[in-house]
Amino acid sequence: MTLAGQVFAVQAVLLVVLIVVGLALAVLEVRHEQDAATRDRVTGIAVAVAQAPSTVAAVGSPDPTALLQPETERIRLRTGVDFIVVMAPDRTRYTHTEVDRIGKPFTGTIDRALAGETFTETYSGTLGPSIRAVTPVYDGDRIVALVSAGLTRARIGDQVWRQVPLFLVVAGAGLLLALLSAALLRRRLLRQTQGLAPAQLRTLYEHHDAVLHSVHEGLVVFDAGHDEAAVVNDEARRLLELPEGPVRRVDLPISLRRSDRAVVRDEMHVTTERVLVVNQDVVQWSGRPLGTVLTVRDHTELRDMMGELDSMRGLADSLRAQAHESANRLHTVITLVELGSYREAVEFATAELRLSQALIDRLTGAVREPALVALLLGKVDQALERGVELTVGTDTALNSAAPLTAPEIVTLVGNLVDNALDAVDRTADGWVEVTVRHEAGDLLIRVADSGAGMSEEAFARAMERGYSTKTDHQGLGLALVRRLVARYDGVLRAERAPESAVVVRIPRTSEDSA
Repeated sequence: MTLAGQVFAVQAVLLVVLIVVGLALAVLEVRHEQDAATRDRVTGIAVAVAQAPSTVAAVGSPDPTALLQPETERIRLRTGVDFIVVMAPDRTRYTHTEVDRIGKPFTGTIDRALAGETFTETYSGTLGPSIRAVTPVYDGDRIVALVSAGLTRARIGDQVWRQVPLFLVVAGAGLLLALLSAALLRRRLLRQTQGLAPAQLRTLYEHHDAVLHSVHEGLVVFDAGHDEAAVVNDEARRLLELPEGPVRRVDLPISLRRSDRAVVRDEMHVTTERVLVVNQDVVQWSGRPLGTVLTVRDHTELRDMMGELDSMRGLADSLRAQAHESANRLHTVITLVELGSYREAVEFATAELRLSQALIDRLTGAVREPALVALLLGKVDQALERGVELTVGTDTALNSAAPLTAPEIVTLVGNLVDNALDAVDRTADGWVEVTVRHEAGDLLIRVADSGAGMSEEAFARAMERGYSTKTDHQGLGLALVRRLVARYDGVLRAERAPESAVVVRIPRTSEDSA
């Protein structure tokens, strides 16, 4: 049975029991009230008869029964009691409902009445169990007779049972309303528990808890229409640097706050310390959205290796382009020799060699980081293929890349140069200038270009995950640079005057300077 069905069954049984018990208590309460009202009623009738002057006069007459019997029967019929008995102090009845019992002794307690007290009792007399009152009849200060008036318990029970149908109608209406409320609650529970039984819910919870603690991906679940996360596992808190306690969407990294109801597939996000791959799905049930499930995987090391690989691939492409260009120049030289133009062949070959060798000599002499030299040489050829002039600033000089490692400075400079090349690609007379040097004890990297540059707002967005002015680009370059600069407490800023440029300044520690 489903959880909702079990709740409904328990509620139905409980309601029936409560209503039956309530009905029984109500009947008992009415019976109690009827008994109290009967005692007051019979006491009043007995006292009224005992205090009537005609009663005292009749008791003193030669034939009390002849005078009292008609009068007491008239009063009995009018008041609805079962009997009114007037008796002598020795219990001899003067009156009775059943005439054949007149003159016989009264059955019941009279000692308290003989002592001058009016009292009531429940007693099984000749008419059956009854509630009766007994009171003395005074002639002056002397008790000359006693009066007893009573109502049988059967008559009292009839009065109670005449009210039972009303109780049953009220109880039935209450039970119907209660069952209707329980049915509505059952329907709501069915919808909320998806019709699962308690064992299924327990199994689902155990699996859910086991998955949350064993999965190696961050998991954040938001219910539809709620800004506070319903589920956040430990890995998500670690990867997204979330605080303890409830997590709201505003607590997520800025780039993830905009993914409210969207479906996301393998989207790269960069935080201060990590590169994350994010997926998000909208969970639905019967066509109704229940919420979103956000999963996060750590690709920091993989992305760093991919950045290095991209740099090496770019260098290889540049070397391949150089080999292709060298082959073209060699064919030209051979053709000139075959045509007998020896002087022109020598001038053509040595001019290209001088320019290339001059750049190589300048970079290897000024920059003592071989990986950076190779990167810059490769980017120069890559820029030529794209019709962009890439130059290395004359003040470029670097004894050491510290505090950066060789792969880190390749990633940093490579991404900045790629962004600059993208900015001036397919523009007339596009140029890019790279400067790397130490300034005031800091490592300074400046990449300028002939593009329009970015505003502060655009630059801030570009440093987030996923922003790019290129539709075929994931826009991770500046985000990766920002993460690297933040790791060393550096400064990353954009300039638009006198030309568009991105400047990175990384402080050097005393150990680096040494």
